[in-house]
Amino acid sequence: MTVLRLLDARTGSYAEVRPAQPGLLRVCAHVPETAGGTDISWLRVLLVADLLLRAAELRNLQVLTVLAFTGQAPAQAAACERAAGALGIHPPAERVGLREARTSPDGPIDVHLVGQDGGVDGSRSGLVVRVGAAQLRRSGGHDEAVGADVLAGPGDDPLAVRLALISLPYHQQADLTEGTLASAQETVAQWRRQVAGWAESPSRPVPARIAEVLRAAFGDLDTMSVLALLHDLTLDADVPAGAKFETFLYADRLLGLDLPSDIGRASS
Repeated sequence: MTVLRLLDARTGSYAEVRPAQPGLLRVCAHVPETAGGTDISWLRVLLVADLLLRAAELRNLQVLTVLAFTGQAPAQAAACERAAGALGIHPPAERVGLREARTSPDGPIDVHLVGQDGGVDGSRSGLVVRVGAAQLRRSGGHDEAVGADVLAGPGDDPLAVRLALISLPYHQQADLTEGTLASAQETVAQWRRQVAGWAESPSRPVPARIAEVLRAAFGDLDTMSVLALLHDLTLDADVPAGAKFETFLYADRLLGLDLPSDIGRASS
């Protein structure tokens, strides 16, 4: 099993995640203050925490995630968490104020996730990982909207926003335009239809070469490589449909795009 590595904001290099307590990874997501309108940097921090949780659980680690809100009113923080739920983000184990964010309920934090403008406190234990800012440029949006209301209009799939965000390195800025979101929505819908079709074929194991690439990408939270592999796989006539099905399901354990959701609908 490959190690879990993240880009350490202190050194600018990738570093191995080393839990202080074997088998338990403690993560603190420092949620930036919500500015409303197009700024969804707060949501991206929560999303990276979810990706880290998923990658760690694939390595048989138990994950304890703490949310540290930075100045949000309770109603605003609740709106943030509702938006996170719409993107398939796991709820936290604990919510704390900024001053309590150095430790989890039962020990030191192993990984701190901070926004683009978040400070890098040298006294913090564990890794400090910076998450790039994100802008959601959807026409007709409300400048003061925060939470689920800013994510999607009627008929839109919020998981298209998730796909658009994970299509870029988590440490770089993300500017999600209407075109970007429309393309992501089309991709999610197409992959779900394909997964439903492949489900009708006999199951085949994930090819060894593909599994190796996925495991390595999971270890670095390299979602771009995972998405590129899936795209190429849809065009590869040499891979049986049953193997494509199992590969997409395995990859979705990290991606969280609900790719099996159309299974059984095609024939109804």
